[in-house]
Amino acid sequence: MTQDEFASLLQRFAAAATAGDGHGLALCFTPDGVYHDYIYGPHRGREAIADMLVNLFHRDAAEYDWTFFDPVCSGDTAYARSLSRFVSAIPEFKGNEVVIDGISRFVLKDGHVAEYHESVNGGVAQSQLGVAPERMAKVMAKWTRRLLGQAEVGAYRAAARARYIGGG
Repeated sequence: MTQDEFASLLQRFAAAATAGDGHGLALCFTPDGVYHDYIYGPHRGREAIADMLVNLFHRDAAEYDWTFFDPVCSGDTAYARSLSRFVSAIPEFKGNEVVIDGISRFVLKDGHVAEYHESVNGGVAQSQLGVAPERMAKVMAKWTRRLLGQAEVGAYRAAARARYIGGG
C-alpha cells in the first residue's frame, strides 16, 4: 500500500469510527480482520468489528471523535498517532470528558486492515473518567495479563533474557 492509499484508508477509518458507522469501519478491514482494542479486547471479522463500534464504543461514549496524525506506511505495515475524545455515557461516569493520545499499528493486506493494534495510556483515560485507584489497579492487572499472554511477547521476553544470560 502506498502512503497516499494508507492516508485515504485512515480517513475512512476515522470518519466511520467518529460517526458510529459500524459497517463503514468494518469495510476498512479484511473479512477476517482483527481489531485489538485495549479496553474491549480483540474483535475478529467485519461483523464483530461493526458490533464493537456500535454496541460498545458508541454505547459508552457520546460526542465521540477520533483524529489521526502523521500517518506512515511501509508496505504492509503502517502507523499513525491519534487523539480521540468522548464524553462518557457510562452511568457511573456520565458526563466526564476523556481525551486519549495514542499510537496505532496497522497490518495491511489487499488495501484493507488485517490487524489493528493500539498503544494508549489507559490509566490517563481512567483518571479522567474518575475511576477509583483500586479499580484502576485491577484493570491494569488484567491488561498486563493480556499483554504478557501474547505469544510474540513471550518470545521477545525469552530472547531478551537469553541475550543477557548469554552475555550478548
